Amino acid sequence: MIGQADTEPFWMVEWNWALDGWIVAAGMLCAVASSLLGCFLVLRRMSLLGDAISHAVLPGLAAAFLISGSRSSGWMFLGAVIVGVLTALLSDWIHVRGEVDEGASMGVVFTTLFAAGLVMIVLAADRVDLDPGCVLYGAIESTPLDTWTVPIPILGSTEIPRVVVVLSIVTFINAAFVILFFKELKMATFDAELATSSGFSAKAIHYVLMTLVAVTAVACFESVGNILVVAMLVVPAATAYLLTDRLGMMIVLACLIGAACAWAGHVAAVEIPTWFGFRSTTTAGMMAVATGFAFTLAVVGSPRRGLIPQWFRKQWLRWTILTDDVLALLYRMEEKTLDERPIADAMAMQADLDAWMADVLLTNRFAIKSAVKYHAWRGRIETAQADASTSTANDKDQSEVFVPKLTDVGRTEAESLVRSHRLWEQYLVTRVDLEGSRIHQKAHQLEHFTDRQLQDQLDHQTDSPEKDPHGSPIPSASDKQS
Repeated sequence: MIGQADTEPFWMVEWNWALDGWIVAAGMLCAVASSLLGCFLVLRRMSLLGDAISHAVLPGLAAAFLISGSRSSGWMFLGAVIVGVLTALLSDWIHVRGEVDEGASMGVVFTTLFAAGLVMIVLAADRVDLDPGCVLYGAIESTPLDTWTVPIPILGSTEIPRVVVVLSIVTFINAAFVILFFKELKMATFDAELATSSGFSAKAIHYVLMTLVAVTAVACFESVGNILVVAMLVVPAATAYLLTDRLGMMIVLACLIGAACAWAGHVAAVEIPTWFGFRSTTTAGMMAVATGFAFTLAVVGSPRRGLIPQWFRKQWLRWTILTDDVLALLYRMEEKTLDERPIADAMAMQADLDAWMADVLLTNRFAIKSAVKYHAWRGRIETAQADASTSTANDKDQSEVFVPKLTDVGRTEAESLVRSHRLWEQYLVTRVDLEGSRIHQKAHQLEHFTDRQLQDQLDHQTDSPEKDPHGSPIPSASDKQS
């Protein structure tokens, strides 16, 4: 982004496509190539494989230099790919033969190979120059400087950065592999035994996938560095995993998220540091930060797995259970005769029924009042003035005391809840042989998720009892109950 005005917002900055365009293109290709395979690594719980390969290629690079005496890209790429594939194969072999955890097997292999690479680098230290910053962050900013002349039909030949050409080929290979073997990859990922019994080798699919992961990691490693390779192999796929349960959609979303983060990372690397008085920062690092930001948004706001939607669903579930409990409690109060409910009458006469119900249902008065108003709005509860004939000299003015009572609609729903509860209690005692002290709490948890069909099954399983284990009558099924 050469010559941009300081006052222009970053979304209106004019790009120098000869520089910024190729940098972003390299980042997007790295993201898409990695995301295509990263989805299967995440689902297979092998997310660390990319990190292992990116560390373990060091002895391959050193061996290529020691053998060829040259730092040419061809030799380095070949050495890194060989060691990368060897890392995947050794990790799997140790996991299967040694019966150890996959993470532990990868840790053993890549630390051993990384240490061997350091020893080999020491041997060649006087003949090779390694920049730690280049290893970590790559040199994606220098992408436009190393070009190849590529013939293009009709348009003729043109200069294209070597990294873009290599990553385009790798991306095409990965896309072709995923598209052509999508069914086999899906079966081998979720059920390897079923895949093998279906007529193709899940082990062969696994090794081809590991080989492509190694090739992709090595192809991206030189240009974008270790940090971005690991980030693009894992984070876009993990972000997409939070957003969908369909594998095909997960792959598409991962590629889109990775590509968008590559673009946003370059923009942020150039623009954000200027807010704090700096010129710029590393593009690969900011691309990795962008993927982390996207993952954070998914963790917080994913419709099904996000923290905020989950919190709202939990609050709605708590509210639903409370409103059910209020109906069931009012029904149980109506079941009792006047002689059997002195506490309820006393509380009603003292205009403190809300507090009593809150104490019974382990909540607060505000929640009880809200639930009663909600049921009144839905036509399930009506408020009736308390009977003044039972008042005493110490009672408050009875004209101000109103007791909630169930309407016909509310009573029908309350009967269904109480029927579910008592049928569950009977089932837990007769069929599960649960202790009597534990059945009430278990039945209370289950009653809110019991529909009419399940009620009928419970009634059949318990031989249509008339009373629950505590001797309370079980309401009969009503045609109005759902």
